Amino acid sequence: MDFSWTDEQEIWRKTVRDFAQKKIKPRVREIDTNKKIPKEIIKEMGKLGLLAPTASQKYGGSGVDWTMASIAAEELGRADISLAVPVLYLVEAAWGFILSQYGTDEVKSEYLPKITSGEAFCGIAVTEPEGGSDIVGAAKTTAMKKGKNWILNGEKIFISGITESSNWGGVHLTLARTDPSKAHKGFSFFAVPLKDNQNIETTLFEDMGRMGISTGGFKMDNVELPKYHLIGKLDRGFYYAMEGFSAARILIGATCVGASEAALDLGIDHIKTRNAFGRPLGSFEGIQFPLAEHYCNIDAIKLQTYRAAWTIDKMYRGKKCTHHDVAIAAAISKLRAPIYAFGVMNEVADWLGALGYTKEYPIEMGIRGVRSYSIGAEGTMNIMRIIISRELLGKKFLPYK
Repeated sequence: MDFSWTDEQEIWRKTVRDFAQKKIKPRVREIDTNKKIPKEIIKEMGKLGLLAPTASQKYGGSGVDWTMASIAAEELGRADISLAVPVLYLVEAAWGFILSQYGTDEVKSEYLPKITSGEAFCGIAVTEPEGGSDIVGAAKTTAMKKGKNWILNGEKIFISGITESSNWGGVHLTLARTDPSKAHKGFSFFAVPLKDNQNIETTLFEDMGRMGISTGGFKMDNVELPKYHLIGKLDRGFYYAMEGFSAARILIGATCVGASEAALDLGIDHIKTRNAFGRPLGSFEGIQFPLAEHYCNIDAIKLQTYRAAWTIDKMYRGKKCTHHDVAIAAAISKLRAPIYAFGVMNEVADWLGALGYTKEYPIEMGIRGVRSYSIGAEGTMNIMRIIISRELLGKKFLPYK
């Protein structure tokens, strides 16, 4: 067992950290206030290979593995505590990979080079108005064959990147029923472009955090797609979605590690220099003990997250790891990381006192941003518990058929 980084991983971390600290961190408040990530940052991310980095090099991706992708996620989270840039990154890394793995040559050639360069957006559209986590029971979006094409009808909500996709172009990988009689085995995945589509109506929500990337939904009314927009095999969409979600959960874990490390560093700087009753705040046990606990929690979730990345890398290399191993490792990371990060940020806000309630410090952006990960992004906390229990007990113990 070796916990060290390879030379390649060290160089990659330094490259991403240097870029993120110099180009992103100084503009995080601007991103949060203006509610968008500056296009020049996105273009520079593309040049560094940080947009859909897990996609094939043939289509402009970096072709990195999930350990390297997690390193980048951690460093972006460390730089942008509001978590807007990390959300953009992890969505494209996870779903750009699925597009690269299973998309047709035509759809990959049309969209992936633009996605990896920052000219287009790649997102995921699964959640619907009547249910998010209960995809099988609640999803009503349908895809019907019309000649060689597909006709999609339905609505998706709480989707990241609505504005970005509508303005830049690109696709959202969209789950639709192609055989209602087959439950989870009757879903297929489609690459749906939002820009300039007269049969798609979009809507936006005002989030409390991660303001630099939009959230909303779209309604499809007889949206016609060419047959090559089907992703992978017919009726295999549910499995592709679960594969992408596991990858995204690992990157969320890494993002939360980076953001919580940044928050703790901010707090440490404060308690070493701020005095109360004639001595530094850091000399009080009431500060030292929570500091030790939070440091241990961050270190634990960091180990869990990189173990999950190692597991998914082994699976894709065919080395005795299965989707079962990946699902449980990713769910563990996603279950713990947002909770620990939120706890760290709240603790640091307490140390800061009144300053923690102002926008003079970035901690409030972190508190607002990281909350999205425990509320629902890529699955709620209880869904992570269901996944872990399912993998331990078997499917017959699930609370639904």
